[in-house]
Formats: sequence, structure tokens, C-alpha cells
Amino acid sequence: MTHDAKRAARVTLLARRRAYTAAARESAAGAVQAALVDLVRRLRPTRVAAYAPAGGEPGGPDLPAVLADALPPGAELLLPVLRDDLDLDWARWAGADAMVAAGRGIREPDTPRLGLDAIATAEVVVVPALAVDRRGVRLGRGGGSYDRALARVPATALTVTPLYDGELLDEVPAEPHDRPVRAALTPSGGLLPLSGVAPHTSAGRTGPR
Repeated sequence: MTHDAKRAARVTLLARRRAYTAAARESAAGAVQAALVDLVRRLRPTRVAAYAPAGGEPGGPDLPAVLADALPPGAELLLPVLRDDLDLDWARWAGADAMVAAGRGIREPDTPRLGLDAIATAEVVVVPALAVDRRGVRLGRGGGSYDRALARVPATALTVTPLYDGELLDEVPAEPHDRPVRAALTPSGGLLPLSGVAPHTSAGRTGPR
């Protein structure tokens, strides 16, 4: 029943996203980017893990470049590399020219892979989803890639999901393997803590990498 409920919710949410005009997407992307830039500049993390939005995902396709520009000197931005088993490896962002087309319509860095556990060293992790609920439970696209990746993220990291307005829900269908995030970010609401856990106001250092 939960599996069927998730599938029905995905159909509804994807149809809603497809209905957005280009202008609406651009406006939402600008607001999401501005909020993430503010977050990164406040926290000054040494390593951020994020993703390259595709197919109208919130944040726009230039989100990695915007995040990288906001990082302090010497900090790194990691992006996912989808493995054949649908788990996520990670590689450093080296600019738009170093991005290559991959499966499922995504783009990923053509730089050396750092391993599955590289995400564990990130202090801020930006995670995609179709919706998130007030408990922090996220509804992904069904591959389980980010649930596996989030299992490697320490509790000290800030995990945040960019959304369109209307995608922060009271509840989404959940299964035992679903991993929650600590915050959501919407164009109108900005950064919103979930599950009663307030986002960090300062980033702790993780030590040598």
C-alpha cells in the first residue's frame, strides 16, 4: 500500500512540475539559489555535497556553479555520480565544462571518483526530492539512491531539500528505509527546519579530509 501511495504521489507531483511555465521555474530557481547562497555564506562549510538539477528540478541547472561561487576559499563542492547499482559515488565540481551527460537525463562531473563515503565528510548536503513532509521524510523518484547516500551522512551535517512552493506536505508515504532530511527550502518560505530540529547557525569542522 505504501509503495502504491508513493507511486500515485509521484505521478501527481511530476505532473504539477511539468505544468510550470519557464518563467515560473526561473523565478523559483532564483529564490532557491539566493537562499542556498545565504546559507552557505553563513555556515562557511569546507565541503558541500549537492547535485545538478535536471528536468525542471528546483534550483535550476546552474545551481552547482552558484553554490561553488558562494563557498569560502579552499572549500569543495561534491556532486553525485550514479553507479550501475543506483548507489551514489561522488566527484569534485570542476566547472560546467567538466560536466558530462549521464543516464536518466542527469549530468555529472568528469573528475576522479572519491568513493561512496565521500558524502560523510560534507557539512552541508543538498538533496533532491519531489516532496518533503514536516517530519523530514522525503519522497524521491523511487531509485533509493539518496536514501543509501543519506545513511552515510553524520547527524552533525545539515541536510536540506530544495522544493517548489506546495511541495512541503503534512505527510508523505514512508517506509523503514526512508532517510529524513533536517530542513526544506521553498521559494516563498526560505529555509524551514523540520522534525523540530533547527538548522545549524555555524558549521562545525570535520577535521582533516
